[in-house]
Amino acid sequence: MTRYADFHRRSIEDRDAFWAEQAQLIDWQTPPQTICDFSKPPFVKWFAGGMTNLCHNAVDRHLKDRADQAALIFVSTETDQEKTYTFRELHTEVQRMAATLKELGVQKGDRVLIYMPMIPEAAFAMLACTRIGALHSVVFGGFASGSLATRIDDAEPKVIVSADAGSRGGKAVPYKHLLDEAIKLSSHQPEAVLLVDRGLAPMELVAGRDHLWAPLREKHLNAQVPCEWVESTHPSYTLYTSGTTGKPKGVQRDTGGYAVALAASMKYIYCGNPGETFFSTSDIGWVVGHSYIIYGPLIGGMATIMYEGTPVRPDGGIWWKLVEKYKVTVMFSAPTAIRVLKKQDPAYLTKYDLSSLRTLFLAGEPLDEPTAQWISEGLKGKPIVDNYWQTETGWPILAICNGVEKMPSKFGSPGKPVYGYNVKLINDQTGEEVLGADEKGVLMVEGPLPPGCLQTVWRDDARYLNTYWSAVPTKMLYTSSDWAVRDKDGYYFILGRTDDVINVAGHRLGTREIEECIASHPNVAEVAVVGVADQLKGQVAMAFAVLKDASALGDEQAEAALEAEVMKIVDKTLGAVARPARVRFVPNLPKTRSGKLLRRAVQAVCEGRDPGDLTTMEDPMALQLIAEMVAER
Repeated sequence: MTRYADFHRRSIEDRDAFWAEQAQLIDWQTPPQTICDFSKPPFVKWFAGGMTNLCHNAVDRHLKDRADQAALIFVSTETDQEKTYTFRELHTEVQRMAATLKELGVQKGDRVLIYMPMIPEAAFAMLACTRIGALHSVVFGGFASGSLATRIDDAEPKVIVSADAGSRGGKAVPYKHLLDEAIKLSSHQPEAVLLVDRGLAPMELVAGRDHLWAPLREKHLNAQVPCEWVESTHPSYTLYTSGTTGKPKGVQRDTGGYAVALAASMKYIYCGNPGETFFSTSDIGWVVGHSYIIYGPLIGGMATIMYEGTPVRPDGGIWWKLVEKYKVTVMFSAPTAIRVLKKQDPAYLTKYDLSSLRTLFLAGEPLDEPTAQWISEGLKGKPIVDNYWQTETGWPILAICNGVEKMPSKFGSPGKPVYGYNVKLINDQTGEEVLGADEKGVLMVEGPLPPGCLQTVWRDDARYLNTYWSAVPTKMLYTSSDWAVRDKDGYYFILGRTDDVINVAGHRLGTREIEECIASHPNVAEVAVVGVADQLKGQVAMAFAVLKDASALGDEQAEAALEAEVMKIVDKTLGAVARPARVRFVPNLPKTRSGKLLRRAVQAVCEGRDPGDLTTMEDPMALQLIAEMVAER
């Protein structure tokens, strides 16, 4: 077996030869002429001159070997539906959708905005777009009209694909009125809206603009729509980064580089094999859903589960039930979801046969050690592999590449730099590289970024340069805007956003360090720490924790005793400098519907500021309660 250190080194030092080999993992209609064109840094063109198609690589190329094998497995615990599509059936459905989009006027280079719940038609629409050379722009179904409108104006879609409603917790969540409102608010008007009627909520159709999917599908039952071969550098999609203020940032992805990056990641990181089943618990509205619900597993010839529902309905064992039923080999989730399961009956982990599962991957936010430990024990020592990346990169920056060389994981660490990424830790004050072990720096990547990462910000090269490449003016470095340390063994630990760093009396503290420390208390299920402005110290840390046993909530004495215990742990582990000003106990933390903690919003209410856009918040009361607590102090 190749040593990973050599494999990684070759990817940096012999870049073109390395990526020319990986390019063979996908089908090309015309082979690439230039592997890496970095003539206009930081802009890079991967596999220039090569012609390929993302949908062909995800669907068509599997027809000769595995046409009747499962490709897309749809499960909704919301509507009690389960349906499996083989590669042949998926191929047929995607062509029906492609023919429909073409009838509605969509051509190569046009944008199609997809505002959909987790239903098969959303996957058909994404694949149909890349099939005909159109760009999809998926907007998370949890966004409200205002957020949707800004994305319509930026993407300028010719067609929008949506549905009557999603469903959450057994209740219909209507989409159509939000879409109508968003279109009213937008200066850009789509030529057509294609609607999937699930029968969950009434819809009023706008004459001449709105079209129902069912009759058009019927019309194109036998459609044959060949793949449009496009340049490797042709954009495949745009995806807006969440949590941005003002105008959203459209991350623009290419075609060939992305297909190669995903194919290689399935082989070297996720170790998924053709014919097996991949289960990512994300949503197609986020980058994980693009890369590892739709494209990655399908490119790898795997079946992929598309799940509509929560991790606790009908009960906390539903995910493990699906692992057993569909013989899932690779599972991908987020630490937040595991922390939710931590509060459920641990018997669910032993109730189902999980022998097919080889690895559980986690990403999306830092994985704290107590959570990693808990799930590792629950899954009887199956590997729990953290990985770290961003919407911008499209696939992992840091991971354990067990497909190259088996390496141990370290709890709390996403691992080592992935091949193709020339990762550096940079001192934010001097711009110099941090070379010592356990020294803090900003995680950056020396250009060029590897295949699969963003080409630019959609229609805004200046913003791309300014946001990602200007941190060290004298060097060609992409900034992740995350603090990290590297230990003596070369494993990285992410400490939090550079703008989530708390500066207490001149001491820089990553929120992650304090959170991890507090989470080690046996009665703490999850915790959020934010830096709050303080006249004396500049900033102080404020912690909000959810308890496993909530019986102490509302009991002043019990809460005070718990707070003292937590403070003691922080003192002991990190020192008094890291001690939060307060640890408050709450029933829930404010999160988006995709499970991300809204730390900025918590910080804002603690400082008496407007928390900004909260359209994706799962439970507004969670933030309201924190605001009331803070006001009482």
